[in-house]
Amino acid sequence: MTSFERYLSLWVTLCIVAGIALGNALPGVFARLAALEYGSVNFVVASLIWLMVYPMMVAVDFSSLRRIHERPKGLVITLVINWLVKPFTMAALGVLFFQHVFAAWIDPADAEQYIAGVILLGAAPCTAMVFVWSQMTRGDATYTLVQVSLNDVIMIFAFAPLVALLLGVTDIAVPWETLLLSVVLYVVIPLAAGVATRMLLTRRGEAGAVAEAEVGRFTSRIKPLAVTGLLATVVLLFGFQGQVILDQPLLIALIAVPLLIQSYGIFVLAYGAAYLWRVPFNVAAPCALIGTSNFFELAVAVAIGLFGLNSGAALVTVVGVLVEVPVMLSLVAFANRTCGCFLGPRLIILRLTVLSSRRPTSATNTCGDAPRSSR
Repeated sequence: MTSFERYLSLWVTLCIVAGIALGNALPGVFARLAALEYGSVNFVVASLIWLMVYPMMVAVDFSSLRRIHERPKGLVITLVINWLVKPFTMAALGVLFFQHVFAAWIDPADAEQYIAGVILLGAAPCTAMVFVWSQMTRGDATYTLVQVSLNDVIMIFAFAPLVALLLGVTDIAVPWETLLLSVVLYVVIPLAAGVATRMLLTRRGEAGAVAEAEVGRFTSRIKPLAVTGLLATVVLLFGFQGQVILDQPLLIALIAVPLLIQSYGIFVLAYGAAYLWRVPFNVAAPCALIGTSNFFELAVAVAIGLFGLNSGAALVTVVGVLVEVPVMLSLVAFANRTCGCFLGPRLIILRLTVLSSRRPTSATNTCGDAPRSSR
């Protein structure tokens, strides 16, 4: 993880400030940008979303699904969290806070928008940043790749029905055509482009590690596009909603509360389940972090498509970006400090003996490479 990525929350915050300032200084420019749309698709935002999503889709290797039977416990925990727990708890927290706890500060019409935004975040499991969190905990790379590939397959078929179900339960109108169009535009098409690019790259190189190195070099070169798309989207969204935010300075903090509770709560649930089920740490840590993180790029795109650039739903998804990075970094640090809990007594003694015999070179995790016998 580069220094730039470590301070992503800072850059997002600066872009929020820039967006609000520009939105109030140049309202005519942002109005013209908002008008560049056809149907429910804004061309400027759609282009930026594709810049964000495409690089991560190149990293997805569907051939890894052949190893889906390996280490099934972590996979089961993450899939249950992603698709059977997190979307519903996120919707429940949205209703609890925006319609009840914060009812005195939030207009009922706005509350529906904010609930829709948290539903979109909760129903979109993470893809790209998963590789970063896994690497920072020395997670099993094969497991992470299998998880991402399987999640993308499920997302194509389950995301739209799940969002429609939860929006319907919360009495929010469900525009099915727009929802399905968003899935095609921001999941299916980038995924197909990523798969095609990966096939071209691997054909140019030799088989095995050389081919994967070619993919790695390509994704490293185009990675700045994803960050540029993310930050530019944040500037645009907060530029469109700058006046609303200035009129309600506590709004961002109110939106962040259920997102923070959801993130830490889901991690505790997944990490605890992995510990009780005796999942090895190099699977348990990525398993819990994958379940906690969100595919906020998709959530932002669908929120804009369903409810518009100036909607409260779009605002919530962008606040999700601001909240997620520092939260995930804190959870990575917690996982690395508690990795010894996943080792049996004999392995703990062995690990302590090894550590005492050499001087540590960094504060990184030393449990990710634990032997498989730690099951």
